[in-house]
Amino acid sequence: MDRIAVVTDSASNLPPEVAAQYGITVVPIYLHWDGRTYRDGVDITPDEVYQRLRENKHLPHTAGPSAGDFLQTYLRLGREVKGIVSVHLPAELSSVIQAARLAADMAAEEVPVRVVDTGTAAMGAGFVALAAARAAAQGTGLDAVAQVAREVSPKVMVYAMLDTLEYLWRGGRIGRAAALVGAALQIKPILYLNNNVVDVLAKPRTRSRALRVMLDEMARRVDGHPVHVAVLHADAPVEARLLREQVEARFHCVEVLTSAFTPVMGAHTGPGLLGLAFYPEE
Repeated sequence: MDRIAVVTDSASNLPPEVAAQYGITVVPIYLHWDGRTYRDGVDITPDEVYQRLRENKHLPHTAGPSAGDFLQTYLRLGREVKGIVSVHLPAELSSVIQAARLAADMAAEEVPVRVVDTGTAAMGAGFVALAAARAAAQGTGLDAVAQVAREVSPKVMVYAMLDTLEYLWRGGRIGRAAALVGAALQIKPILYLNNNVVDVLAKPRTRSRALRVMLDEMARRVDGHPVHVAVLHADAPVEARLLREQVEARFHCVEVLTSAFTPVMGAHTGPGLLGLAFYPEE
């Protein structure tokens, strides 16, 4: 009962084996597609999503877990733990954190919940959840675990090179990258989060150049420090493996993970994405 639990949602893109290893509870986001509802990573796999995206003109609609979904999770965990740290994407990108906060208020008499806005997405948020879970595993208290998450959040960077902006545009998640749409066929844009909004890092014309730009920018930000890294991909496992090899050869890595975009994230980016999520150790 002295344990602190860590909860996140499936948009954090934590590899399932990593979530299981550290006891992180992942609440699935929903996909509504052609009259059916799927739980992200439970009822539909990334491979199935990317195949359907290529064959189907209709994009799925995504919906975050409800406050009821989170409340059920918090109350179930509350029977076994002393407190919960719940880690999510910022409100500018998803309604999930609002549902988590509402559920935390409703659960307060049964179990204390600290909801943390990661300010980032994909495995960037995953790294925040992972740092919190590692602190919890050391017996750290509730507020201290939440503080670890808040301290890691601003350190994490996520870069993503897209084959096309079509899916972000159609899904309404394009932010300040909207100006690129007219040139999307001629470039392989690198996007990142800037003040919780999708913004443009660079506009290279080839995938190879885009990867070099991401690696160089990562080197600039890491500045020789040991680094936690996740290689991100959407239906590009071979290229992800090659990118991982470059990362391992060039940087002093504390850990390197490979994170396939979950169905919910992949539905917004489309296939072909390659990216890096990372943060340096001080």
